[in-house]
Amino acid sequence: MGERKINPITSLETNYMKQQEVIMRRSAKRKKLLIRRLSIFLILTVALSYLIISTFIFRSDVLEAKKKEEAKLEKALAELERKQSSLENEIVKLNDDDYIAKLARSEYFLSEKGEIIFNIPDPEPKKKKKEEKVSY
Repeated sequence: MGERKINPITSLETNYMKQQEVIMRRSAKRKKLLIRRLSIFLILTVALSYLIISTFIFRSDVLEAKKKEEAKLEKALAELERKQSSLENEIVKLNDDDYIAKLARSEYFLSEKGEIIFNIPDPEPKKKKKEEKVSY
């Protein structure tokens, strides 16, 4: 219907206009370079942030695993220290002749002349211990 005609505007060819065009081109070029620099900086910042965060998460997972392992090893250490104190106590007892004689009588059924040893087994505690070991 009514198409408009676009008349091209003619520019003045003066020194001032030429200077303004050069200034505008420089400004556009600087703006383009600024956008490129900021884009590269943004990409590098995002990549560096990703590396730092992923490293932090990985290290925290490793630290948590180490803490669990430390707690487990501390329990094992406490058990070994308890066992060591028990064995040291046993060593002290084994230096006593009366204890050795009592141990030989009860464990190995050794007796002196004229002595009779009666060993009465206690079946209930053994059954309970076996049931406790078997039950999950």
